[in-house]
Amino acid sequence: MTVIPAGSSTPSPPSDPLTTPPLPPRASVPPPSSTPAVSVPPRPASGGAARPVVSELRLDSFASHRRAVIPLGPFTLLTGASGSGKSTALCGYEALARLAAGDPLEEVFPDPGAWVPERSGADAQGRRGFRLGCTVDGPAGPVTLELAVQAQPVLRIVGERLSERGGTLLNTALRDPRRSSVQAAWHTAGAVSVTRAPFPDDRLATALLPLRVAGTTEGELRVLAAAEQAVVALRSAFACDPRPHGMRGAVPLGEGRLTSSCANLADVLHRTRGQCAQRHARLVATADAGCVGPVTGLGVECLADGTVRARAERGPGRGTPLGRLGDGELRYLALALVLLTGPHVLVVEPAAEVPEAMQALTVLADGFDRSLDARQARELLALAASICAGGHMRLLGTVTEATAAVARATPGVAVVDLTP
Repeated sequence: MTVIPAGSSTPSPPSDPLTTPPLPPRASVPPPSSTPAVSVPPRPASGGAARPVVSELRLDSFASHRRAVIPLGPFTLLTGASGSGKSTALCGYEALARLAAGDPLEEVFPDPGAWVPERSGADAQGRRGFRLGCTVDGPAGPVTLELAVQAQPVLRIVGERLSERGGTLLNTALRDPRRSSVQAAWHTAGAVSVTRAPFPDDRLATALLPLRVAGTTEGELRVLAAAEQAVVALRSAFACDPRPHGMRGAVPLGEGRLTSSCANLADVLHRTRGQCAQRHARLVATADAGCVGPVTGLGVECLADGTVRARAERGPGRGTPLGRLGDGELRYLALALVLLTGPHVLVVEPAAEVPEAMQALTVLADGFDRSLDARQARELLALAASICAGGHMRLLGTVTEATAAVARATPGVAVVDLTP
């Protein structure tokens, strides 16, 4: 059991600040006037973790968070009073994940002003914004990504920095506010020590580097290794929020990949029950432990109209359609299915160029214990801790204080207490 106090009131500014000026009071974001040189980082002494994983999330002037540093382990739960920023922290992580996957900024933040603190005013040019960042551990060692976003009057990325062991590998800065581009500079260590080029201001430059850097020098190879480590760790995320109402009816047969709402649970069970008998048996045992009445199997009924409906088997000749189960039972089953399956069953695109054994999927579960009773929460905590201990899956969720109290006594769970 690990309890990590992490309040948004504890400042932890980076030792090597972004090349764009730090966010001034009231969260305005002035663009920098030039692009400083990239510092040459020291050569890493040795590699880090085998699988790239996000070990720390940083949020600054992002909704209720001000210089918040949230440590992340294999299984991390956020707790705190209403308004302390639990759900916002997951939104920040998901935003970084989507940007790493190549999504444009306007799709990630359709209402950017909503993420700027209410009491934050604008500067003389009417600019307001926020910062997101993370640390990624992996074979390249600790890699730090920091992002400064201007939310108003025009949504754009005004600064980005990718660094490794205290040295800057990539910098971007907004030089001309009239253009929809930033000036990027990255470490080369060839005939020219630094390469500069314009990058779009609505995309994560780190995610674009593999398309722009040839990797012909030792310096470029180091930049690529750091960028790919950050991108692989971030994009391997699945935001999950099971919605019982959508899980109750029959669904058409599809490709059998579970959506974020888990509305196609029956379709996924139709696919998975015959693919891995061992995992399915564990899912049945988990259902039996958390549902009212015995569960001896989880089957699928094919209807005349081509749709399928899931059912809980209660013994020889007896069964209950899942639509008759309570909200807590359905959420419990859906979350258990997510934990017991892998990225090929979930609607998430793993990095195809990286072997699956070298990736770890992070499940984002806002309201992890929503609608669950004490027994279900306890069973799900134990299941998640056991799955996350294997290293292939990580979980970041939010819980009430009641579940957090149980989690503090559960081996393998890190509880982060947020303060408003």
